[in-house]
Amino acid sequence: MRRHLSRVVLVTATILAGVSSAWSGDVDAPKTSRPNVLFIAIDDLRPQLGCYGHEYMYTPRLDRLASQGRLFHRHYVQVPTCGASRCALLTGRYPRTPADISNMAVRSRMAGREESPDPESFAHLFRRSGYHTVCLGKISHYVDGRIYNYDKSGDGSLEMPHSWDDVGLPYGKWKDGWSSFFGYADGSGRTRGVSPPIESADVDDEGYPDGLIANAAIEKLRSLRDQQFLLCVGFFKPHLPFCAPQKYFDLYDPLALPLSPNPDPPVDVDPRSLHRSSELFGNYGREVDDPFTDIEYHRRLRHAYFACVSYVDTQVGKVLDELDRLGLMENTIVVVWGDHGWHLGDQSIWGKHTTFERALRSTLIVRTPHMSSPGTSTSAIVETVDLYPTLTDLCGIDPPAGLDGQSLVPVLNDPDRSVGSIAFGFWENGSRTLRTDRYRLVHLPADGTAPEAFELYDHDVDPLETRNIAAAHPDVVAELATRLAPLDKGQIEE
Repeated sequence: MRRHLSRVVLVTATILAGVSSAWSGDVDAPKTSRPNVLFIAIDDLRPQLGCYGHEYMYTPRLDRLASQGRLFHRHYVQVPTCGASRCALLTGRYPRTPADISNMAVRSRMAGREESPDPESFAHLFRRSGYHTVCLGKISHYVDGRIYNYDKSGDGSLEMPHSWDDVGLPYGKWKDGWSSFFGYADGSGRTRGVSPPIESADVDDEGYPDGLIANAAIEKLRSLRDQQFLLCVGFFKPHLPFCAPQKYFDLYDPLALPLSPNPDPPVDVDPRSLHRSSELFGNYGREVDDPFTDIEYHRRLRHAYFACVSYVDTQVGKVLDELDRLGLMENTIVVVWGDHGWHLGDQSIWGKHTTFERALRSTLIVRTPHMSSPGTSTSAIVETVDLYPTLTDLCGIDPPAGLDGQSLVPVLNDPDRSVGSIAFGFWENGSRTLRTDRYRLVHLPADGTAPEAFELYDHDVDPLETRNIAAAHPDVVAELATRLAPLDKGQIEE
């Protein structure tokens, strides 16, 4: 099968009707014939939830959503960093330039540009199609949708100038976007290299920013209840710093929590695939002599991450409860999406920014009203770029040409279906990866420090990617490498 980057695979009206026949109208259909969309983005959320089989995790609200919708076990983002992953989500397109790999991806594609016939994002398309579109919190890179740098320089212009009717973030005591994003309970933001990576203040949910975001989302739902809306809500945790109210830390016995099952670098790994975890150990104060070897510190960090996941789980639950209370659940598509995974000491790494499974596999749960087999998960391989055509498909909106993803409606109708067999990932210096049902292949092009190299991981026998077997299987490497080559030519062979 050939998958073309220059087109969207359209799902037939019969398949679409399996999700909801009332939603299959064209762009000019009455507003009442289309569902609302509540899109929840969660920063740095790897699939570390009870519904993903981690029974020690306290995530009852997201687990409940999974029981009502479709949980995707093998959802992969395109880029293992926040801004670029969100750009792929919003545009439905793979990265094509070095800027598309960076946190400036959305800004470089959209900010300061005149409106054109080609929508800048799926939110722009929904806005043109009669939806009231709202960005609340971190949906693109800039946490309030406005361009300010970490040092607070910038003009505050919109990062996505044509996508939103409303853009905002409740700053609270933090006063500005980045201070809020890196916020501590006393109202301060991060001081790079000094601030602690963990905090557990004895405060209520509103003592940290995500509690304010949840409350603002509830108020926005109330104001939108009589309109057709696309409400995008972006929560911060479990992104660093790992700050959450003490009560969420108290949910866990840190001594009972598991440490990483694969704390060592893969055997025969190319050194360029590893990094020194500067996102954590460079941006925050060093609390132990050797953070790479101190097991008790690892336990503290993992405990704090899990507490942050439980904190954001509660905030998501508040928003979903209000959606239900307002009587909107049965006409609203709900998506919960993690912008990438995160290494918690896995493969010797603390952070994202790798082409390993831990960084590229992330949470995805989709709930549609009246869906087939709710609560049944799927092992279909899907990508973040698939969400744009999925949402347009569900809402009866014609997608633009040139999307790289495919609608997931067939999988929403039948969890045993699939729409593709490969997920592609991109990273710095031209590194690329693909994930098939069995293998992960990583290609590292020649640079000034090392020659071209490949890594191959066999998930049938090595799901934790502990050993690079490329040298032992050159035939597999050669065959999979042909799947990567067409990325530069506008098409992908499957």
